[in-house]
Amino acid sequence: MSWRTEPLSAFNASRPSTIDPASYSDETFEYYSIPAYQENQRPTHAKGSDIGSSKLLLDAGMILFGKLNPRVEKVWRVGNYTKHRKIGSTEWLPLIPSDDVDEQFLYFLMWSEHVMPKAKTLVSGSTPSRQRVDPRSFYRIEVPLPPLAEQRKIARALGLVQRAMEQQERLIALTTELKKALLHQLFTQGLRGEPQKQTEIGPVPQGWNVEPLGSLAKVGNGSTPKRDNESYWQGGTIPWLNSAKIHERFITEANQFVTDLAVKECHLPRVKPGSLLVAITGQGKTLGNTALVSFVTCINQHLAYAQFTTSRVVPEFVLWFMQTRYDHLRSISQAGGSTKGALTCGYLKTYPVPVPALDEQHAIADVFAALDRKEKTHQRKHAALTTLFRTLLHQLMTAQLRVHDLNLPELAALTTE
Repeated sequence: MSWRTEPLSAFNASRPSTIDPASYSDETFEYYSIPAYQENQRPTHAKGSDIGSSKLLLDAGMILFGKLNPRVEKVWRVGNYTKHRKIGSTEWLPLIPSDDVDEQFLYFLMWSEHVMPKAKTLVSGSTPSRQRVDPRSFYRIEVPLPPLAEQRKIARALGLVQRAMEQQERLIALTTELKKALLHQLFTQGLRGEPQKQTEIGPVPQGWNVEPLGSLAKVGNGSTPKRDNESYWQGGTIPWLNSAKIHERFITEANQFVTDLAVKECHLPRVKPGSLLVAITGQGKTLGNTALVSFVTCINQHLAYAQFTTSRVVPEFVLWFMQTRYDHLRSISQAGGSTKGALTCGYLKTYPVPVPALDEQHAIADVFAALDRKEKTHQRKHAALTTLFRTLLHQLMTAQLRVHDLNLPELAALTTE
C-alpha cells in the first residue's frame, strides 16, 4: 500500500469545545498549560476557581502543538493521568487522531520536517516572544500518512529512542542533584565524622584550617592583545583563553592562540598547568564560575588565575570547593567587596579556602571526579541518542528508510546500552 497525504485540518474536523473553569469553581481539572509543559511536561491539577479565562476541553490521545512563540518547540500528547476532566491553554493547536492514524505517530509527525519548520514560518506578531502560529495556515499543512500498521512500527521505533533519551535525561538530573548534595555535605562535614567548628565560610570539620587563597597561590589576571594588530595573533602558537572557556570546568585545550610578540609587548602572564581560573566579570552565568587548566596558557582580562605555590592543597579539591561558592562570588561582585559587576584579584587573594589533610582532599576530589565522569558519560549517550532520533525521524518520515528494514530488537538493545 502506498502513502497518502492529508492536510492537518483532517485532524481538527471536530474541534474541542471550550470551557470556563471558573464556572466549576470546586471541580479539580487536569490542566495542560504552557508553563506545565515547559517545567516537566506533566499536567497540573487545579480547582476551577484558580484557573483564569476560557480553556480547551481535551480528551486523552489528543496532540497539542504550541502556537505561542514557535521558536521554542512544544508538542504534547494528552495523557490520562487522572479521572479529572482535562483542559488546556488556548495557546495550543489541538489535533485529534482519526481511526486510521496512530496517535503516537501523529505526535512524532509534528516534530518532523513536514510540520515543525513550516509552522515556524506561518506566524504573526511583532516580537519573536509574542509571535503565534496562524491556525488557518497551520491546518492547511499537508502531511504524509503511511498505512496504519507502518505508522505504528514507525512510532514504536522512534518511541524506543525517545524513551532512552528521557532515561539519560533523568540520570543526568539525578547525578547533578547528587553532586549538589555532596558538595554541601562534604565541604561542611568532611569524610571523617569530626565535630564541626564555625568559620567565615560556615561550619567545617574541627581539624580543617581555613586560609586565604593568596597564601596558597599567586593570584593575577590577564589581558587581550589588540585584535587589529596581526602580529599579535597571526601564526600564534601560545594558547590564550577567554571567559567562555570557564564553563568547561576542566580546560584541556585552547581554540585561540597569540604570538611571542604579544606575550612580550602586552605583558601576558603564562599561567601554569593545574592553576585555578575564576571568571571575574561576565554576563549570564559566567561571572563566579571556576575551572582548572591543564596546560600553560595566557588568559584575558575577564579571568583571574590562582597559580598554586604550595603542595598543601590539591587543585581539584579547591576547584570543587569554589563550585560551592558560585552564588556567594556573584553576590560579592554586586556589593561593596569589589567594583560593581566584577570581582577583583585583590579580593580573591583574601578569599577563605578550607585546607584539610592532603589525603582527605584527594579522597573528596576523587568522589567528585567519579561523579563528573558519570555525568559526562550520560551526556555523551544523550547526545548520541538525540542524533539517532533526528536521523530516524527524518529518514522514516520521508520514506528514505522503511521501517521493515529496521531491526527493532537490535535498536532496542542499542538504546539500553
